[in-house]
Amino acid sequence: MRMSSMAKTENKERRAKIVINEDFCKGCGLCVSTCPLHLIRIANHVSSKGYCPAEFTDPEGKCTGCALCATMCPDVAIEVFRTKKKAGGEK
Repeated sequence: MRMSSMAKTENKERRAKIVINEDFCKGCGLCVSTCPLHLIRIANHVSSKGYCPAEFTDPEGKCTGCALCATMCPDVAIEVFRTKKKAGGEK
C-alpha cells in the first residue's frame, strides 16, 4: 500500500513546498505548532550550529503554501515556494 501512495505522489504535481535553512533555524518549534497540516517537525539530527532544526515532511504533496510557518519564524529560516498556474487553469 505504501508503494501506491508513493506512486500517486509522483504523478500529482506539488502545489507548494517550503525550504528550511538549517544555518538559521534554532528549532524553536513555532513553525511546527503553526502549520495547519502538521507538515513540519523537529529533526532528530543536530545542525552545524548545535540545534535540532525543523524539517519539512510532506510526502503526499499536501502543502498549500499558506506561509504561516515563514511568518512565525523569528529567524527568517523558512522560504515558501508555490507553483504558478498558467492562464486557462493549466499548470
